[in-house]
Amino acid sequence: MRSLRVLLVDDHALFREGVALLLRRIEPAVEILEAGSLAESRAVLDGGEEPDLVLLDLGLPDATGLEAIGALRARRPGIPLVVLSGNDERAAVLEAIEQGAMGYVTKGSDSAVMLDALKTVLQGGVALPPSAFLRETAASTGAEATSALGLTDRQGEVLQLILQGMAAKQIATTLDISPSTVKAHTSAVLRALNVTTRTEAVVEAGRRGIQIGGAGRRG
Repeated sequence: MRSLRVLLVDDHALFREGVALLLRRIEPAVEILEAGSLAESRAVLDGGEEPDLVLLDLGLPDATGLEAIGALRARRPGIPLVVLSGNDERAAVLEAIEQGAMGYVTKGSDSAVMLDALKTVLQGGVALPPSAFLRETAASTGAEATSALGLTDRQGEVLQLILQGMAAKQIATTLDISPSTVKAHTSAVLRALNVTTRTEAVVEAGRRGIQIGGAGRRG
């Protein structure tokens, strides 16, 4: 079995070097593919490389952030992509997720936050900074959202764990319920938010200002 392979796309060599060191905390044998521009990243992918994860800086010299996300997703739609950006504004975060990113890490984050985000995405979850769930108007707590959406307490807990980036298996373990029950609750959450995927649910929750925490009573 080959080691983890990551395509790191950032125009600052020193930043790439720092991220590479962090990645080796997850997997000492990680293989780093580097690119300093969108054009270079395209060349890497067109050359036949198959990374397990793409880390993308939104400040590339030859592309806007959204253009870069779209271009890389078009070439490898099945590979999870995590955005690295100095912009932590809620609108920017949600826009990146809408374009297909599975995670968003601000460059001001400490190493533990970045590592947790990457682990979450590699396990099939969605990783967003807290700013994605904040808005200027009053935000809904987990319990308030559960009530407003017509969800049961357990469905509200599943929603909260989805917002924390947990994959279905992790949710099942955390709540001590079966994977099939998680699937049923997730379907109810998606219907309540009028979306069809977990990623869309995260985006919609962010738009509504639903905060992480306080999912309601268990049962």
